[in-house]
Amino acid sequence: MHLAYDRDDDTAYVSLVARIPDAAAVGQVTVEGLAAEAELILDVDEAGRLLGFEVIGARAGLPAELLDGTAPTG
Repeated sequence: MHLAYDRDDDTAYVSLVARIPDAAAVGQVTVEGLAAEAELILDVDEAGRLLGFEVIGARAGLPAELLDGTAPTG
């Protein structure tokens, strides 16, 4: 799992695979239920497997320690 966070845009992307090849994410699913100020978008491949997800409004939808890089891993 890898997290990329853009502080300027307040967006985070969590990839669940080591590398997502170009054009592998053929579908996107918007998920309701995250904080009102945040939007969650899932990227899926042809088989419907989850590759990763984007959080727009990441500060509202994700724990601060995750965005700061201080969350424990493993």
